Amino acid sequence: MLLALAWLARTLVLALILLFLLPLAAHALWWWSRDDLAPDWTTADWSSARLLPAATTAPEASVRIYAARVGRWRGIFAHHTWIVVKEAGAPRYTRYDVVGWGLPVRKDAYAADARWFGNPPQVVLALDGEAAARAVPRIHAAVAAYPYAKAGSYSAWPGPNSNTFVAHVLRAVPDLAVALPPTALGKDFSERLIARTPSRTGLQLSARGYLGLTLGWVEGIEVNILGAVAGLDLRRPALKLPGWGRIGMDPAGATETLIAPTARS
Repeated sequence: MLLALAWLARTLVLALILLFLLPLAAHALWWWSRDDLAPDWTTADWSSARLLPAATTAPEASVRIYAARVGRWRGIFAHHTWIVVKEAGAPRYTRYDVVGWGLPVRKDAYAADARWFGNPPQVVLALDGEAAARAVPRIHAAVAAYPYAKAGSYSAWPGPNSNTFVAHVLRAVPDLAVALPPTALGKDFSERLIARTPSRTGLQLSARGYLGLTLGWVEGIEVNILGAVAGLDLRRPALKLPGWGRIGMDPAGATETLIAPTARS
């Protein structure tokens, strides 16, 4: 019995080193070797990355979820995610984020497809047409019902934060059927120990975001330790590593979208 426990302990320590500590250390070295990091908030580029066409040239309803690395040392660990919607025929996009100052939920505080702290956004979900038209009113309702919308309710770690907010919307609109990046630190924050995954295709165990386990067809297999996530996506094969995020096929919701910047009309 003691030998079995010792073997289990060594296996867990080795897994922790290989799946969590080494990837984070390697990503930290790569992150600090970059010469394009904005030194502070005021000098960072917050302009449009020009991923979206002008709203007037895209008459269909649309939904987008974007993720971009956060600034300075925190970019080693985390992405910031947000939601963009447009009703059919609307002349403009509407962007929803949660931020860490004032009232957390912000509407159109930045351009819909803006860089975040100088880091370009990546597409997590792209939905257009009838499916988007059905989702948009439900997204508006989910935003209005976000339970951590009062001043002072934001917590960068382990949540509730910007990624907790987007995960809340995904849980309210499971038809979107997309998983946030493993580096969306805070997405697993929950006051419930056991719940269905946001896509409702599996189960999620969460100790308020500090520790957790997710098993779902859309979300894949994810182990959360202090907010860092390692796991596998079996539906669209990919490895999920702390710091690096998703390595493999793009999420299903982003596969039909041009991620490279496109010119506006």
